[in-house]
Parts: sequence; C-alpha cells; structure tokens
Amino acid sequence: MRRGGPFLALAAAETLSLSGTRLSTIAIPWLVLSTTGSPVLTGLTAMMEMLPYVAAKALSGPLIDRVGPKRIAVVCDTASVALVGLVPLLDLFGLLIMPLLLPVVFAMGVLRGPSDAAKQAMVPDIATLAAMPLERVTGVVGAIERLASTAGAAGAGALIGLIGPGQALVVNAVTFAAAALIVGAGIPGPRRGMPEARRAPEARPRGMSSYFSDLREGWRFLRGDAVLVSIVIMVATTNLLDQAYHAVLLPVWTQRSGHGPELLGAMFAAFTGASIAGAAIAAAIGERMPRLMVYTVAFLLTGFPRFLVVALDAPLAFIFITLAIAGFASGFLNPILSAVIFERIPKPLTGRVTAMNAALCFVLIPFGGLVGGALISMIGLAAALSLTGLTYLAATLFPLALKSFHGFDRPITES
Repeated sequence: MRRGGPFLALAAAETLSLSGTRLSTIAIPWLVLSTTGSPVLTGLTAMMEMLPYVAAKALSGPLIDRVGPKRIAVVCDTASVALVGLVPLLDLFGLLIMPLLLPVVFAMGVLRGPSDAAKQAMVPDIATLAAMPLERVTGVVGAIERLASTAGAAGAGALIGLIGPGQALVVNAVTFAAAALIVGAGIPGPRRGMPEARRAPEARPRGMSSYFSDLREGWRFLRGDAVLVSIVIMVATTNLLDQAYHAVLLPVWTQRSGHGPELLGAMFAAFTGASIAGAAIAAAIGERMPRLMVYTVAFLLTGFPRFLVVALDAPLAFIFITLAIAGFASGFLNPILSAVIFERIPKPLTGRVTAMNAALCFVLIPFGGLVGGALISMIGLAAALSLTGLTYLAATLFPLALKSFHGFDRPITES
C-alpha cells in the first residue's frame, strides 16, 4: 500500500460522512420547524441526537483502544445506513411524526458518536504512516472536512427545496455506506500497517470493571493536564452557543425573514467554504505559526460578529461577508487544537482520552437547541442572538486569563 493511501482513504471517508451529516443537520431541524412551527420542538429534536452522541462518544474510548478504531468506524457507519434510511421511508408513507422521529434521531446519535471518535483516533497513526507533521495532517483533513461541509450545506438547501427534508436524507444514508466501504478497504488494520506502539491491546481483561478502569485512567490523565482542561471548558461553551445558532436561531431568522432552506444552506456554505482557505493555510504553515495568538484571533473573528449581523438584520450582502470572514478564521482552529491535543496524550491512551476530550467538548451541545428555543420564547429573536454572541465573546477571552493556558504555545515532543 502506498504511504499516502491510508491518509487519502481517511480524507475521502470524512468527506462523504461529513457531507451527509451536514445535510442532516439542516434537513432535520427544517423538517421539524416546517411541520410544527415550534422553535422549542426544533431544539428538542437537536438535543435528542446530540445527548446520546456525547455519551456514546465518551464511553467508546476504551472500546476503540481495545478493538481498534477501524472496526468501530466501519460497524457504526454501516448500521447508520439502515437507521438514517428509516426517516425517508417513514416520510414516504406519511408516518414521520415526532414520537417516531425522536427515537430514530436518538439512535443516530448513539452510532455517530463512536464512529466520529474512531476516525479522530486514527489521525496520529495516519500521520505516522504518511510521515507528515500533525499540523499538516489535521490541516489537510480540516480543509477537506470544510469542503465537505460546504458542499453538503449548499446541496442540502437545494435538495430540501426540491424533494423535501425527509426524502433528502436518502443521500445521508448513501454517504454513510460509502464511508464504511472506504475505511474498510483503504485503511490498514492494526496487524497490517499501524505502528506497533499504537496497536490495540490484545491481552487485556474484558470485564466491565476493567472497562471502567480504562475510562477512569483516561479521565485522570485529562483532568491533570491544565491545557486540555482549559480547551474543554472554552470549546464546550462555544459549541453550546454554535448549536443554538445553527439548530434554532439561524433557521428561525431565515424563516421569519421570508426566506427558505436555500438561503439557510447558502449561509452555511459561505461560512464553511471560506474556512477551506483558512484550513489550507494552516495545513501549509501550521507548524510554524504562533499557536496561542492565531487561536485567540481566530476565535474572536469567528464568534461574536456573525451573531451580531443577524441580530441587527443587516443586509444579506453584509451578512455573507461577515460569515466568510468568520469562516476563514475558523479554518485555523481545528488543525491547531487537534495537534495540541494529540501531542499531549500518551500513545496507549489515545482512544480513550481523545474520545473523552471530544465528548466533553460536545457535552453542552445537546442543550444548545433548547437554549436557543427558550431564549427566543423569553426575550425574542434579536435579543437571543445578541446575548448568545456576547457570551461567545466572553468564552473566547476566558482562557487568556489563565496562566496555565499559555502552555498551549509549547509543543510536547514524546520520546
């Protein structure tokens, strides 16, 4: 197998799965909002997917370390094909009511969590096999992820407008199937190519007590690293606010402004499309950039301004320009964050610590939709957008007050 083959396979699988996921993150909220007219129910549906997603991701770490990330990714993506396919099937027969949709959405979250954690845990191995710096691998993957999100968002708006949000999810099922095939065929298992130090343990006790011991071991390491703890607190807060923005605030603003899902998809595409350029630059020169400065400036640009322009009902052209600037800045974030996180985690703990770190960063996302819906109900849409934007600004500035967070700028080199 060529040195770059596994890297290309991971990138392709991520492109497909994220394109489909971006479609579903637009289609499902729009489906609920258009059929019920309720921002609160829209937020509840988002919570029903993200709550099990976070829990499953956190609990999957020891399983990933034991079984191997490739198997987990393939099994979960394959199961997701049938599950996501239920939504258009129910919609076709006129049975897509909330009591049936919510359990399906819940199960989708259960499967997506371990799958995403497994793909993330593959990154250090892929970087080793490709002989590339972590910043370059995470940057290239980040650029591809954003390209997938852009295509998924732009395509989602048009597809939903053409055939409806329920039937549009057929495409999501197809992308999961393709991702499972590519990971299964294109990424080597632990006995065929992964570095020895990173292979899944083979002679480990399999009891539940041992499984929870593995979880505790990952938790102890994570909470003992001040930089990782600071990242978790800040990213968890901004993720909560991003979820409120994407799942409820922006869809409600779009609908109340007299626009359809095409505009919503175009706005998401403007943000993620511009982020491709930022991620590409991070991939090219990421290892030479001052991490803390780039991280801080990027978060300041990608947060508060995009809440403010929508709250002020700015002209669409100005909104799109702001989204493009915010997206460009966001492209620098994940490559730097991922490199910092992977550098600080011992190789035998990669699966459980990365899964737990990602889950904790996502732990507030299930409540983002409810927060957005509740704020609209209590203080109105414009005030809700302003308040969430100001909170986002405070969250991005918080880590700078912590002396320990300055360790973010000092790479750790493992022997």
